[in-house]
Amino acid sequence: MKNEGIEMRRNGMLLPIASLPSPYGIGGFSKEAYEFIDLLEETGQKLWQILPLGPTSYGDSPYQSFSTFAGNPYFIDLDTLAEKGWLTKEACEASDYGDNESYIDYGRIYNSRFVLLKQAFLNSDILSDEKFTEFCKANQHWLPDYALYMALKNQNDGKSWIEWEEEIRLRKPEAVECYKKELEEECNFYEFLQYEFHEQWTKVKEYAHKKGIQIVGDVPIYVAFDSADTWANPELFQLDEKNLPLGVAGCPPDAFSATGQLWGNPLYNWAYHKKTGYDWWLKRIAYCFDLYDIVRIDHFRGFDEYYSIPYGNETAIDGAWMPGPGMDLFRTIEEKLGKLNIIAEDLGFLTESVLQMLSDSGFPGMKVIQFAFDPNGGSAYLPHNYPENSVVYTGTHDNDTTRGWYHSTDKATRDFAKEYMNAQRLDEDDLAWDFIRLAMSSKANLCVTPMQDLLNLDGKARINVPSTLGGNWTWRMEKGQFDEETVKRLKRMTWLYERLPRELKRK
Repeated sequence: MKNEGIEMRRNGMLLPIASLPSPYGIGGFSKEAYEFIDLLEETGQKLWQILPLGPTSYGDSPYQSFSTFAGNPYFIDLDTLAEKGWLTKEACEASDYGDNESYIDYGRIYNSRFVLLKQAFLNSDILSDEKFTEFCKANQHWLPDYALYMALKNQNDGKSWIEWEEEIRLRKPEAVECYKKELEEECNFYEFLQYEFHEQWTKVKEYAHKKGIQIVGDVPIYVAFDSADTWANPELFQLDEKNLPLGVAGCPPDAFSATGQLWGNPLYNWAYHKKTGYDWWLKRIAYCFDLYDIVRIDHFRGFDEYYSIPYGNETAIDGAWMPGPGMDLFRTIEEKLGKLNIIAEDLGFLTESVLQMLSDSGFPGMKVIQFAFDPNGGSAYLPHNYPENSVVYTGTHDNDTTRGWYHSTDKATRDFAKEYMNAQRLDEDDLAWDFIRLAMSSKANLCVTPMQDLLNLDGKARINVPSTLGGNWTWRMEKGQFDEETVKRLKRMTWLYERLPRELKRK
């Protein structure tokens, strides 16, 4: 597909794969994904933004993954496996995925999904497939380590690798070889899952390209401590002689949190990365652009300065800002991989050096409508302040829905919003669309709207509350929820603010 880049005026939707409708408890690479792409085309949207695709760990957050390279097995379409003869349709339908079509029950899915996937593997004869062999060879730099890590994790009742026996925890060569032989079938199973994930996702992406849709992926800056990345490559991180973190990631106290945010991710050993020519990062970014057309890099500020919190602290209060690689990393990426379509997540308090790094990179930053309405005025998030080289959102995966936000924010903020929009009142039945209109009418080249706002849903549809554990990442779109009236409205507004593709403008 011709890459139209991010300089052209375009619209898109934000909808995680997991939030797609599905009869199997969670969205995936099923016919509903293809139907959603059809919807994007019909309404004149050119972008589909998703969340990270990695296998989720405890808390089900896509930003805490067992691997930065691996894909989430939950997204593998069971009907496709049945069509290959590896499962029966009856077995797929008989499993318990939960009984709420607007909610993901991860506990039930975990217990049901892997039984079916293991059965598919045993029926597949995948080891004799040349394409599978080629896939494994092409991904040698991460796949064997990930497969062994997952097999070991299962053998250790799901415990973090830091709790394993010392020989394998520290990856003594003899122990690694011994466990590879002992757990060979389980390792093959996890390699099979990654192959099938990649095959199915590639077909979804190719279908999107045929429809003129680009995929916007999301790359967390950090990896989880309990991950194959950290276990297999401890030299990449700031760890002590026992492979325990010297410091962990987070954010300092601010107006939203008196104790800051303690994320707990291991910090990078940037001196080592620089010494190796950022080899691991080059592999990571190249792999991302195999999966996506445009990549949003989370927590862009962390490349300029990162917040280091002593390991073991219970809050983020006593952390300190430390220097990151800055533009040296991004110059290396451009030199080795070419000029890439990257979006910088530049939200929050930004120093002059971060702003300079953003300017030097040329990456578009993010503008969020919900952050705009400071009653004192002067917010950089007010639409009249947006540069063309930016991406505007009504909200993100970390925000409340626009309707939920409006009703929970203070009166002064609501009054300022109404004054800015020259509206005496905002219609409850139309609330989110007033803010969508504001986003679309801005000068920002790209406008991406969360599906919850297009459906004008209240705070019950919020997908994540940062720094909380439990109850997040569970919202799902119901089949048929995006009705014909909404289709017509979105397409008309997209045309009105000149964000329609050329071919649709002529119709």
